[in-house]
Amino acid sequence: MQLTGKQNRFLRSRAHSLRPVILMGSAGLTQALIDETARALRDHELIKVRLVGEDREDRRGLADSLCAATGAELVQIIGHVAVIYLPGDPPVIRLP
Repeated sequence: MQLTGKQNRFLRSRAHSLRPVILMGSAGLTQALIDETARALRDHELIKVRLVGEDREDRRGLADSLCAATGAELVQIIGHVAVIYLPGDPPVIRLP
């Protein structure tokens, strides 16, 4: 699923008031983290994840890997926080 610019803006505005649900530890991307992220996405559809990593490219790679493992879409990354979205069945958040 590819998000359009309008959908991306809508999701960013919805995510503004959210707090990070998943906090990535020093172990990085583990199977337990992937499972917990998948559970959080099933419950909330739109979540924030706090990433570890000194380098911007490292954080981007971790976020991309997490999205690929869960089937979610990366909405944005600001600093150490990534916003990811996976529509539920049926979707709770209605995209424009």
